[in-house]
Amino acid sequence: MEEAVGIRWHHFITRMAQRSYPQARVTLEQEQPRLAVVLRALGGDAGLSIRAAAEQRLNTSRSWLQKVAGNGLRFALAWRDADTLYLPAQLEFYPSAELNRELYLWLTALASCQPLLVLAGQEWHSLNQQNVKLCLQHYPGLEPLYHRLVVAEIQERDLRLSLKKSAWPREEAIRLALADPGSVAVLPTGPGDPDPVPLWLYDGRPPKAISRQPDNDSGDQHPAGRGAVTDSKVRRQADFADDPDGRDGLLIFRLESLFSWSEFIPVDRTSDDSDDPDAGRIAEDLDRITLSQNRSNQASRIRLDLDLPSAAEDDIPLGEGLPYPEWDYRKNTLRPDYCRVIPMLPRAAEPTPLPAELQQAAARLRRQFSAFSTAPLIQRRQLQGEQLDLAGCIDHRIQQLRGQGLSSAPVWKQQQHRHRDLSCLVLADLSLSTDAWANNEKQVIDVIRDSLHLMGEALDASDDDFALYGFSSRRRDHVRFNLIKNFNEAWDDVIHGRIQALEPGYYTRMGAAIRQAVDIINDHPAEKRLLLLLTDGKPNDLDIYEGRYGIEDTRMAIQEAHRAGVITYCVTIDQSTADYVPYVFGQQRYFRLNRADQLPQLLPRLYLNLTGRML
Repeated sequence: MEEAVGIRWHHFITRMAQRSYPQARVTLEQEQPRLAVVLRALGGDAGLSIRAAAEQRLNTSRSWLQKVAGNGLRFALAWRDADTLYLPAQLEFYPSAELNRELYLWLTALASCQPLLVLAGQEWHSLNQQNVKLCLQHYPGLEPLYHRLVVAEIQERDLRLSLKKSAWPREEAIRLALADPGSVAVLPTGPGDPDPVPLWLYDGRPPKAISRQPDNDSGDQHPAGRGAVTDSKVRRQADFADDPDGRDGLLIFRLESLFSWSEFIPVDRTSDDSDDPDAGRIAEDLDRITLSQNRSNQASRIRLDLDLPSAAEDDIPLGEGLPYPEWDYRKNTLRPDYCRVIPMLPRAAEPTPLPAELQQAAARLRRQFSAFSTAPLIQRRQLQGEQLDLAGCIDHRIQQLRGQGLSSAPVWKQQQHRHRDLSCLVLADLSLSTDAWANNEKQVIDVIRDSLHLMGEALDASDDDFALYGFSSRRRDHVRFNLIKNFNEAWDDVIHGRIQALEPGYYTRMGAAIRQAVDIINDHPAEKRLLLLLTDGKPNDLDIYEGRYGIEDTRMAIQEAHRAGVITYCVTIDQSTADYVPYVFGQQRYFRLNRADQLPQLLPRLYLNLTGRML
């Protein structure tokens, strides 16, 4: 009974203390594709991604009801750094969904103008006023939107704020700065923190940067935990903490063993080794996450590294590898010979026929693609040619006997050579993420295998030159480039066996793999060269190849491919493509699948569209 009353009281007092409009809520997930286009259209940093901002604890003014309900303590503030624009995961400040949607648009426009360098001696309110003026000067069409938001914000601040008398001068200065940007040079002091201003961006840096880095960069593996892996989309603040020295735990022993030192059993319980099913939820509630450099195995972890196979079970390396450069956008330079690409051949590959469940679809594709075959076409009953057409000669003689013969006899046959100078290389992402399930029946790696089977059947029927490769990586010196079929090999059961032997690999160092693929295509000259990339995630690896670094290197590799005359196209099943794929490949150079199991059916049709031939 007490619990039921407590739950109802909590819901009641929380609802009474609420100062927002849930019915007009707009989420970042809904608006993110549009905002990504707006950010780039307004001339913002093209490599800037958009992510949800974590909530921060602020000491702001609160009403009596908010204090009773425990509300008004945490706020998601909009800010940006060199790589990312962080926006609140949801906006419900205003009674109209359209106003909340316009607030997202305004913050994105403001971020496109915000300088990253914070001038010494300038406060956040001064920087925001300057930034607002700069934004309105660059984009005067946003002035009506901004003024609508200012009017709505001032009205809502009257409703949601409960200020002391000593806080009013600061609040009035903030309102004046909103209405007339640049008019407030000094913000009056007041108790606690100023109430957040949703129309402004806060400092473009985390409040407290991490000062120490873990010293385990030399190893290839991290200790693996037994618990479930939790991956949060919200960036959190973090600190490093010293590890416990192991001397503060319990010392368990039996009383009868007091006279025997060998019977003492020291058990260190200063770190919890039990699995915590609520670890992900607890991490979401923390304002700041403390990182420990303890190397012992933990049950609950945020990320899970790989259990690598032994050399006897691994794929067969074909040589020591080839060095390739990598683009470092921070230094604006290309690091020469920074990565090593190692060609690999599946160890367990044995010649196998096309899987039975794909034979019907393969036969249909072969019939469709055979119409585009480059095999010579024999034309009969021609007026001239290389050989006599026996059937044409008989028909001509019959017409003569009937008195209907023509003066010119179409009794020849000749070959019409249909030459289409085209080569295609299909590069499949074989990273660990392909081990996930695409549906209730198949994993992503199964879908990729089926796609390669059917794509090969279609291209073989069309007589186009093609090659199939896969890739994954484990740091920069071990980029695995899996050979499936090169340009000179025939399409047969050997290739089917290699496809069936493909397994999920490691990480996704796209740049080096793309550069190797471009070199292979260039070694097989053709008038039209196409690189078709199949992937299910972002560029990433164990080292610095994360976030914008990996995206910028991949983008540079794509630009290098275009300069070499290679056409690139990306087929992805990553749902967050609005963040990076248009920036990396171009607006018309990618296709996103909503479901991975659609890939085998759509891939051949996409190929026909790319090569200018419709079914």
